[in-house]
Amino acid sequence: MLYTTTLTGPLGPVMLAGTETHLTGLWLEGQMHFAAHLPPDVPKRADLPPFELARHWLEDYFAGHAPDPAALPLAPQGSEFQKQVWALLLAIPYGQTTTYGALARAISAQTGRPMASQAVGGAVGRNPISIIIPCHRVVGTNGSLTGYAGGLDKKRWLLAHEGVDLTNFSTPEPRRR
Repeated sequence: MLYTTTLTGPLGPVMLAGTETHLTGLWLEGQMHFAAHLPPDVPKRADLPPFELARHWLEDYFAGHAPDPAALPLAPQGSEFQKQVWALLLAIPYGQTTTYGALARAISAQTGRPMASQAVGGAVGRNPISIIIPCHRVVGTNGSLTGYAGGLDKKRWLLAHEGVDLTNFSTPEPRRR
């Protein structure tokens, strides 16, 4: 059975979702695909072990440390392709970035099939466990801070918090309609 709880952090409210044994979701308030895999009326329960572990992990992270995501019982819900991309995200070291193109090349090397950066970007954008599975560490090949479901302001904050030098990164102009 799935449960949720809400924590407060430096980026505002954070919703956690999970079972009695695994964390399945972590979303910043207002994030795209917010709680995408949750059925309606999920009961709230703050005392679950995965929520307690995630709370301690987040406290450690926001205190400026680099906690290991492997210490958490993660069970993100998605397609096999999405899970493959999310596994690559977990390998991006704290305080470093990679590109959508580099992730696409890594998937191609694993599967032996060509992979488009846009397909990888779609999977990155649907990451259901933000911050812990560090999708904020993925940037455009041209140095653009693009594509963060939680918002580019939060992506900038997270990268700066991790000590990433943002002077060579750009923020894309909003699309005009």
